[in-house]
Amino acid sequence: MTILGIHHITLVSADAQRTVDFYTQVLGLRLVKQTVNFDDSSSYHLYFGNQTGAPGSAVTFFEWPNAEKGKPGIGGTHHFALQVPNYDALLKWKRRLTDLGLHVDGPLDRHYFKSIYFNDPDGVILEIATNGPGWTMDEDADKIGTEYREPPAQMVVRNRDEERIKAEIWPEAVPEITADMALSNGMHHITAIGANIERTQAFFGELLGMRRLKMTSNFDDPTSAHWYWGVGEGKPGTIITYFERKPSRTRRAEMGAGQTHHFALAVPDEETQLEWREKIIKAGYRVSPVMDRVYFKSIYTNDPDGHIVELATVGPGFLSDESEAELGTNLKLPPWLESKRAEIERELRPLTVKPWQKPV
Repeated sequence: MTILGIHHITLVSADAQRTVDFYTQVLGLRLVKQTVNFDDSSSYHLYFGNQTGAPGSAVTFFEWPNAEKGKPGIGGTHHFALQVPNYDALLKWKRRLTDLGLHVDGPLDRHYFKSIYFNDPDGVILEIATNGPGWTMDEDADKIGTEYREPPAQMVVRNRDEERIKAEIWPEAVPEITADMALSNGMHHITAIGANIERTQAFFGELLGMRRLKMTSNFDDPTSAHWYWGVGEGKPGTIITYFERKPSRTRRAEMGAGQTHHFALAVPDEETQLEWREKIIKAGYRVSPVMDRVYFKSIYTNDPDGHIVELATVGPGFLSDESEAELGTNLKLPPWLESKRAEIERELRPLTVKPWQKPV
């Protein structure tokens, strides 16, 4: 009974069309499903991802029209990261995003990877991170995550050299997303905020059985802990990380535009999901009944700080009601809402979706 990795992250958007334009035209993700929030059919639920929206590549949004901005804090997500294979791809993204008028921080050296940071139109913090050099930079492969590793002093100094950072950018314009920089491999990690890192370890490491990959400090705030969990060797796409923040100095997260509603971890099938449900109940955590999300089955619980964590099956997937060529082109409703299609469509603002172009 194992967690396979990240399944998806779901955030809140104030404007569905603006979100579609950003994630498809700026970042080159594919809109793989237009549907509605199954618990509130008056609002869109949009899924973006790679060519088929495979688990680990899916970034999804509930549209709450004209929602006030949410606030980050304990019990919420700080950011999520998408992965690229190498440093050249990272520099190409910095050039592309900068030329499109976005403010980009970095590239910054995170020791185990290098990354840049920027915001989507609702203020979501996005990171693009390289796949290496990985966790064995300062620990043997069989001992990763077993001892505290202090951020290297020289790396901290480098990350404060603003002139050097500004100069590190791809020398030529990047008007098109090419295959070597495409975000088709999905997420690198998700980073959330908790109040007690040992309590978070008890949830992800002991209850959910994820491997602790690294115990370090926040590289931008060395007074606070930053721990990483993953699956197996901790490859990108399996990684959940937490910043520890003191409740006396950090507010609780407030839901709204630009904030995460929940993130989901992948499990192989419904039988395994039921086993997880029983284990979580026995551990004393709240857990929902199994929910039919058409493209997967879900159960929902909360981490010790209240963040919603979902366990979702890998299938049946987004091809269950559309062909690969048609993904994301039509509003799809679950069978129990089809009788209300006309009413639902009247409440939703129609979307303009440009044809997806596979990076070459």
